[in-house]
This record gives sequence, C-alpha cells and structure tokens, in this order.
Amino acid sequence: MPKLGMGPVRRRQLVDATIASIHEFGLADATVTRIAKKAGVSPGIVHHYFISKDELLFETMRLMLENLRRIAVEKLSNANTPLERINAIIDASFAPEQFSPQVTTAWLALYASARQSQSLTRILALYHNRLRSNLLFNLKQMNTQPHTHPHMQAKIEEQAETIAAIIDGLYLRASLNPTLHLKTTSNQLALTAIDTILSTQTSPKEPDK
Repeated sequence: MPKLGMGPVRRRQLVDATIASIHEFGLADATVTRIAKKAGVSPGIVHHYFISKDELLFETMRLMLENLRRIAVEKLSNANTPLERINAIIDASFAPEQFSPQVTTAWLALYASARQSQSLTRILALYHNRLRSNLLFNLKQMNTQPHTHPHMQAKIEEQAETIAAIIDGLYLRASLNPTLHLKTTSNQLALTAIDTILSTQTSPKEPDK
C-alpha cells in the first residue's frame, strides 16, 4: 500500500518519467511498462494512480501547463504596465525551462496527439483561452481609444490572436530546429513583432456619410 502523502510525489514522478519516455521512445512507444521502468516502479503502481495512459498524458500536459503558468505568474509579479505584462507573458513562453530537449519533445508530441484526445483538446483550449484573455485585457488597457467601439474591439481581438500565434509559431520553429539560434532569440523576435503590431493601432473608423 502506498505511504500516506505519497500521492502527489508519486504522480509527479510518473509525469517526469512520461516526459522522459516520450523523449526517448516517442509518444506511441512510450508504453506504461516503459514509463514504469523509467520511474523505477511496477506497471501496477502506474495503474494505481492513473486508470489509463490517456489519463497519465492528460496529467502530464496539465502539470506542464501549470509549470508554464507558475513561470508567468513569477514574471508578471515584476510587471507594472500593460506592455510589461504582455512582455512578461512572452518571457514565460520562451523561458529556458521550456526549451529543455525532453520538454520540447513532450510539447510537440502532446500537441499533435490532442487531435485524437478530447481531454488534451479540452485542456489546450483552456490554456489558449487564458492566454487570449490575458492578452486582451492588457491590450485594452494600452489602447487610448474606446475599446467598446466595434472597430477597435475587432482590432484588439485580432492583435491578441496574432500575438498568440507568434508565440506558438516561434516556439514550434525553435523546438523543431534545436541547432538554430532561435531558442535564444525567439523572445526578442516575438517582442519585435509585437512592437510592430501595436504600432499599427488606429482610431475607430468614422461611418461613411
């Protein structure tokens, strides 16, 4: 019988073993048996905490997203303006912890498998919605024009979607090209692109007469 209080520790251990197994064997071949061996436990222990591999993958993505959120909260604590908060979100997305070989392999594999997993699709949707909400809030704070105007509202939403796409796109390129310098320059590339996006803000269009 597992020791009292061991649950969170064991679950974290199994998630770490899952990430390592995905990196070594690929998602399809990261079997429960291999994950258990990597964690130094029996397959029965894995099934004690997770009823299926899908549930273990869900917990893996959940904890990876929680780690990303923790980094973002830490960086946001030092941000005082809307632009600084947007930059903090960018900094968290491209933090060194997000670019370890095991983490990038796991991100790519889990993102790809989300198309066949309702649970992974659901948790990714929560992440994307939270990112979009944070970006929208700060972009509205930065805009000097009434953001309730339909034109400005649409433009701010477009900017938020564009910034989110830049984050995902640069991370994907950097992850797939580990020998390139993108790992260390993605942050600055994103900030430069965002400066360009924000510089295109326009006043609400007057209705045609």
